[in-house]
Amino acid sequence: MNVMICDPISPKGIALLQQQPEFKVTVLEKRLAEAELLPLVGEVAAMVVRSETKVTKRVIEAAPELRVVGRAGVGVDNVDVETATQRGIVVMNTPGGNTISTAELTFSMLMALARKIPQAHGSMKAGEWNRKEFQGVELYNKTLGVLGMGRIGSEVARRAIAFGMRVLACDPYLSLSRAKALQVELVELDEIYARADFITVHMPMSDETRGMINAAAFAKMKKGVRVLNCARGGIIHEQDLYDAIKSGHVAGAALDVYETEPLPKEFPLRDLPQVIMTPHLGASTEEAQENVGIEVAEAITDYLVHGAVRNAVNLPNLDAKTYALVKPYLNLGEKLGRLLAQLAPKRNERLVITYGGRATEMPGDPISRSVLKGFLELAGGKDVNQVNVRALASSLGLLVEEVKSSEETDFNEWLHVAVYSEGQKVSAGGTFFGKQSHPRIVRINSLPVEVVPSGVLFLMTNKDRPGIVGYIGTLMGKYKINIANMSLSRDNKGGHALTVLNLDSVPPAELLQEIRTDPDISNVRVVKL
Repeated sequence: MNVMICDPISPKGIALLQQQPEFKVTVLEKRLAEAELLPLVGEVAAMVVRSETKVTKRVIEAAPELRVVGRAGVGVDNVDVETATQRGIVVMNTPGGNTISTAELTFSMLMALARKIPQAHGSMKAGEWNRKEFQGVELYNKTLGVLGMGRIGSEVARRAIAFGMRVLACDPYLSLSRAKALQVELVELDEIYARADFITVHMPMSDETRGMINAAAFAKMKKGVRVLNCARGGIIHEQDLYDAIKSGHVAGAALDVYETEPLPKEFPLRDLPQVIMTPHLGASTEEAQENVGIEVAEAITDYLVHGAVRNAVNLPNLDAKTYALVKPYLNLGEKLGRLLAQLAPKRNERLVITYGGRATEMPGDPISRSVLKGFLELAGGKDVNQVNVRALASSLGLLVEEVKSSEETDFNEWLHVAVYSEGQKVSAGGTFFGKQSHPRIVRINSLPVEVVPSGVLFLMTNKDRPGIVGYIGTLMGKYKINIANMSLSRDNKGGHALTVLNLDSVPPAELLQEIRTDPDISNVRVVKL
């Protein structure tokens, strides 16, 4: 089997692949563009890449023997995962290889920021001796705010505690029990802004986090705060950071990631002596590169030689016949998880997945992982996949239970998901109407509904009174929002009802505000599936 190493990886990883008698290993001397790759991949069974080489649809189509793509790193933005999945190609990554490396860089930046080490070093190199100019602050007894308590954020918190710092953590998906185990104080974002002397970012890039640390956020922070970002460029609004430092409100910043990489020639933050900058070095240690090189080599070997799949970001680790049977459940499970992620409280203790009817005959693990993927996407961002969701759930203190039920219902096959948080329960169930190509959500919080699990959903609780449907329809029409489907369910006559609408577009905030003014309407939510 031909294995092509397209980007530089650890020599130990290359050696592991070369030791396999089944493999013929080719190491490319330089990164090749798409057109240059096409004539070389015709007989390749495995491709190993980092971030440079792009495994596009054309490359995949030109490689009929390709069975696996291994990414020596976390993200797979440079791989067309959808096309690979359709072709039955496993796409693997190495999600844990750079955790310690990035955590240590962050803490190094924290210390350098506190003591102005890079600035003092530059001064000394210039032949100066300015002790007074570089007076810093101690970390001991200072408060560190950690935004995002995944693997890296947790490692940074451990190091800060060892230095005598108080650690405040903001992560809407971290359970209280897990926070207690990590010895951090779980607080809301505004409290971190108000109390923290240092703030470090360890969140994924998403629609929620993009540009979230902006002028409004800086205004809420303590005067003299210092800010760090070794996570994802774009979470901190760079122009607003520049303005906050120039005004004197922010004392300094340490950055390893940026909105545009490499940096443009005109980059205002370069000119500020209070800013420490490194060129995206989070994973740039010998150990991290060795770890990911070995990890990707082992994963590819396990798959090609033994048929075992690990660290896959897609789910072709089922034979074709079984995958065809389970695929509708993967889609339904992910939609149920995504629905509950937007309805349930952010901080949850337990998630229970129940299989009923013919669903009990399906392989449960891939379906449960799809549920978790949908549920945890907001917490983990685009790096969440079916392989790492269980580890992510564990790191957040979320207990996952799977149950096969013999309960008789109106449906031949069904899937139900319930989330528990501090005595509260939010749940949803789904099945298939007619063919499995027609999934439906048929329960929300124990109330019967019939909802197509796609697009934009509008949900509200309302008093069961005449005219409410017409009122909502009129308001939707006023704002030119088309209703594609409607489902109504009530607890009893004259009581309360759940209204769920499939909409063709996202309703504007003005419409939602107008609906919320009605005293008979509550719990207005918009869910994107």
